[in-house]
Amino acid sequence: MSIKIAIQGVKASFHEEAAYKYFGQDIETIECGSFKQTCEMLKQGKADYVVMAIENSIAGSILPNYNLLRDYRFHIIGEVHLNIQQNLLALPGVKLSDIQFVESHPIAIRQCDEFLGEHPEWTIKEGMDTAGCAKKISEDKLTNTAAVASEYAAKIYGLNILEKRIETHKKNATRFLILANEVVEQKGANKASLSFQTGNAVGSLAAVLQCFAEQNVNLSKIQSMPVVGRRNEYDFYVDVDWKKQSDYDAAIRKVLKHTVNFSIMGEYIKNEKV
Repeated sequence: MSIKIAIQGVKASFHEEAAYKYFGQDIETIECGSFKQTCEMLKQGKADYVVMAIENSIAGSILPNYNLLRDYRFHIIGEVHLNIQQNLLALPGVKLSDIQFVESHPIAIRQCDEFLGEHPEWTIKEGMDTAGCAKKISEDKLTNTAAVASEYAAKIYGLNILEKRIETHKKNATRFLILANEVVEQKGANKASLSFQTGNAVGSLAAVLQCFAEQNVNLSKIQSMPVVGRRNEYDFYVDVDWKKQSDYDAAIRKVLKHTVNFSIMGEYIKNEKV
């Protein structure tokens, strides 16, 4: 039986591409209308894993997903990076001059703002998903609308590519996390995602970061999010990687003395291949 992967979006979305890249082709993807719905699928046991975008090299961190990680407390068991190539898709026979509306996910629109800015005559509409917008054009036979989506979406939904590679920066990558309900032991793990809070005293956060530096553990990302309902209090989310397991273990022992609500969200194998 195929493993079930909950994704935000529909068939041919970047989330589905990321799922295939991490798990291979022998999977069943469960299409969800929101990231929260993907989490519910995992929580209810209707999915085995969730693939969740967490940051893009142009648009930055996807902040609401940090809240979902905090609320659902799933385990991060891996990561996958996907090179994002955006294209302008429309029904066969539709020309650039026929376009009145362009629809896509807000992050995809931001990734292509330079190209879209050259066409002030177009009305830009935000949709739930890149591939979903392509699907809508195909199903509703919209001859005045184009979608910003992948080449794969064009193929799946029978659309033509009016303009290729319209993303502003060609080195455009998204990092996705692989989430599971239970800890999956990762042999050779060399990266971790952690969360914690610190006191408000001067240098509180610096003291934590120094623990990693002293043990030769690399801090590759730090993100802060306000603690709900508490003014001036923050959850810190950090990604660290290491060469020697003993260095990481020692760093964690030190960090525990300087933090509260410390949590190891996941230990996994670093994977930065795009």
